[in-house]
Amino acid sequence: MTGGDRNDRTLAVVYDQGAASAGEIGVGLGDLGRLVFLVPDTVHVAKLRPVLEELGQVVPLSGDDADRELLRDIAPSALLTYSEPMLRKTADLAAAVGLPFHSVETARILTDKVRQRRLLREAGVDNVRTHPLSHPAQWPQARQAVGLPAVIKPVRGAASRNTHAVTDDAEAEALLPEIFAAVHREPGETGPPLIVEEMLQGRPSLPYGDYASVESLCSPDGVTHLALSGKLPLLMPFRESGRFWPTHLPADEQHAILDLVSRALKALDVRYGLTHTELKLTRNGPRIIEVNGRLGGHVNGLARTACGTDLVRLAALHALGETSEPPVLRPDLVHFQHHGLAPTEPCVLEAVHGAKELRQLPGIGGYRTFTRIGEQLPGGVLTHEMDVIWGTGASHDAMTQTLERALRTLSYDFRFASGVRRVSAATLRDSGLTGTSPTGDPVL
Repeated sequence: MTGGDRNDRTLAVVYDQGAASAGEIGVGLGDLGRLVFLVPDTVHVAKLRPVLEELGQVVPLSGDDADRELLRDIAPSALLTYSEPMLRKTADLAAAVGLPFHSVETARILTDKVRQRRLLREAGVDNVRTHPLSHPAQWPQARQAVGLPAVIKPVRGAASRNTHAVTDDAEAEALLPEIFAAVHREPGETGPPLIVEEMLQGRPSLPYGDYASVESLCSPDGVTHLALSGKLPLLMPFRESGRFWPTHLPADEQHAILDLVSRALKALDVRYGLTHTELKLTRNGPRIIEVNGRLGGHVNGLARTACGTDLVRLAALHALGETSEPPVLRPDLVHFQHHGLAPTEPCVLEAVHGAKELRQLPGIGGYRTFTRIGEQLPGGVLTHEMDVIWGTGASHDAMTQTLERALRTLSYDFRFASGVRRVSAATLRDSGLTGTSPTGDPVL
């Protein structure tokens, strides 16, 4: 592409914390046109604003109807977002200027778990038992409709924020006031803030996770499934620790998963852009966990290392109308990502040990930390990723062995209320699998 071509068009990215970092957006989109970041007033945006300003123009959003006129003045060639919280805003702006994106209605369905479950049930795609919850006092009705064990989660949310599993009434009644108090509501948002769902029971799957996810590209011509991710085991209660390509699942199960995702996207009337669908692998076949109207978190990093494909860029090319044959994202080796998740008990990260040795292990492609020494880790059930390890194996068994060696090599010093403890990455992972507190020798 020539410099003139680049200067002739503008890509508007509605930006906030999400599935693609500012750096990934800059790398993927930098040569496609002039970048304009439309940003809300959030802590994340304030922190990243210097980076965004290096990559393009930063334009604040007011949050009201004036944003539509603002976008008309910018007159972008394409509009997109990689941020779950900004899906509705992006759909509203796209409709105002006639650019392709999820329709306003579809964006609301994709970000409202109550409506999404209802439509999947009415279409005969998946009949997970659910009940909306507007107040803690409604728990008896929800429990009767859903049964136990159950999952309580926000109607809008991501990264397992404020998501809890409950096994009895006393546990639910103790948690509900805390969850209601913690749930963030957008100004003017109505409807129940929480949903109670039956807990889908995964089949025994270790050393892998009992769930999967699918990345799909939707267009008026139909749906193309780009990749089916195998998963590392969930940490309690629903915290995702990593993924790998290609999946370990047999061909017939892969076919059943992709068929279910196709039917779910049709039922939700998703006609445009990248989607990320999560599914539980049960003894009776795959079940829908949720459908998301954007790229999956960290999936672009896996696509780039495993297949040399930039999905952030693919989304932008799709928004620009530059269609081509979708890539096949199935590498010859098994490529994995593993995220070290912060303890559920509040603490401070005091030190990381073994990073240099970890990077030198056979099969390890790299290690990157997201957490600064001295940073306060909040605890709780949010999926708080401290770091990422990535690498390859000649087989799924080889991948598992490589990852185990890596986790035994890496360790952390955490300052808990009871004192400082050194915890290996393997122990931290295993404690998350069982829901127990991490243990370790005191650091002297």
